[in-house]
Amino acid sequence: MSIVEDYFSSSAEETFALGQAFGSQLPLNAVVCFFGDLAAGKTTFIKGVVAGAAQLHPAAVQSPTFTYLNIYEGAKTVYHFDLYRLRDADEFLSMGFDEYFEADGICCIEWSERITSLFPPTCIFVTMAHEAEDRRSIKIVKKDAS
Repeated sequence: MSIVEDYFSSSAEETFALGQAFGSQLPLNAVVCFFGDLAAGKTTFIKGVVAGAAQLHPAAVQSPTFTYLNIYEGAKTVYHFDLYRLRDADEFLSMGFDEYFEADGICCIEWSERITSLFPPTCIFVTMAHEAEDRRSIKIVKKDAS
């Protein structure tokens, strides 16, 4: 069974705050898979996750579009992947990135649809969408641990 949480955000500040609250509750080895169009707010949400989980300032967070991975070390380590330029799951595996799924940190994966065949069974899905110019929908789906 899955737990589904639906939210709406009217600003980058609200998206950040939701990410921060979400990040503060994530356990080690959580894998969070993000879905959404360009400019849907994924990186803003992840800045909040890093603030909540790693307790780092959001200015430290940049999308790793050209490097695939940024690592933020703090109270908890956050591995931030941006797979926009990735060809496929085999390329992800060839770089050894799957080892981060169990590296005692939290994995946040933007453009995770590139590696759907590699999702761990307990991954959390965050889907973000434009509802209007200043409104985003945010859906979080988690597997029920029971």
